[in-house]
Amino acid sequence: MDSLESLKLKFKKRNAIVQIILINVSIFIILSITGVLLFLFNEGALQNSFLKHLMLPASFSNFLFQPWSIFSYMFLHEGFLHILFNMLWLYWLGDIFQQYLGNSKTYQAYFLGGIFGGFIYIIAYNLFPAFANEVSLSYALGASAGVLSIVVATATLLPDYQVHLLILGPVRLKYIAIVSVFLDLISIPGGNAGGHIAHLGGAAFGYLFIKLLYSQSNIPAILDRLFNGIGKLFEPKTKIKIHHKATVIRPASGNKPSQQEIDLILEKISKKGYESLNKQEKEILFKASKD
Repeated sequence: MDSLESLKLKFKKRNAIVQIILINVSIFIILSITGVLLFLFNEGALQNSFLKHLMLPASFSNFLFQPWSIFSYMFLHEGFLHILFNMLWLYWLGDIFQQYLGNSKTYQAYFLGGIFGGFIYIIAYNLFPAFANEVSLSYALGASAGVLSIVVATATLLPDYQVHLLILGPVRLKYIAIVSVFLDLISIPGGNAGGHIAHLGGAAFGYLFIKLLYSQSNIPAILDRLFNGIGKLFEPKTKIKIHHKATVIRPASGNKPSQQEIDLILEKISKKGYESLNKQEKEILFKASKD
């Protein structure tokens, strides 16, 4: 029940990870129901043709006729287990990433990681002789490149952060990322080579994303403005003018922080990440965690 309430609260606060999961699950349900109906009316070929235009082709020439597929392929899944494991990975590690860096960085790591992984898949299939006979027939789908981007980005940000795994117990994030990348690498010859290559592309982007974030480059600021601008397009419009003023968090009487102070700090973390907190806010949060 606590987990359900926590999920509801994150949804109300427009948590990026919950929003991404909701989009993926909604599309999966809609396409699955549509597929059943088309099958019953003997129109399964129509479903396959429609999905083919959403999947990412390895062929450059095919891609030129459906450039939107570099984005749409991320929301398609082959079956229930495919989407289940992707969304579980995303929820477990993505939630940690979102808490530290906020919604905008989470969207960037996920969507740009998926796009980068998609381009790596196309380049690899047109570059290596092993795929010469498959280029025109190969298509990619799935959120895994974006998910691996989040996984590796989180491990790069917090390499020694420990999560508890069944049987294994506490494991540091850096080891989870290393094993995941290694398994994808050695699995390339065994089947689904395109999928594993896209995963590795997403993983590479996740690592580079965090390194770039802490460099002297102005690219992170440009990405923030871009994603914030896109986000504003989908915000509900209101006719009421709201004049914002800075929120000043003052210590409550005594040593114990008030619930209002804690809520304001958590909301700030959700929007801008933990690193946006000043020293006083971090101290308030630390005191609250001790109560």
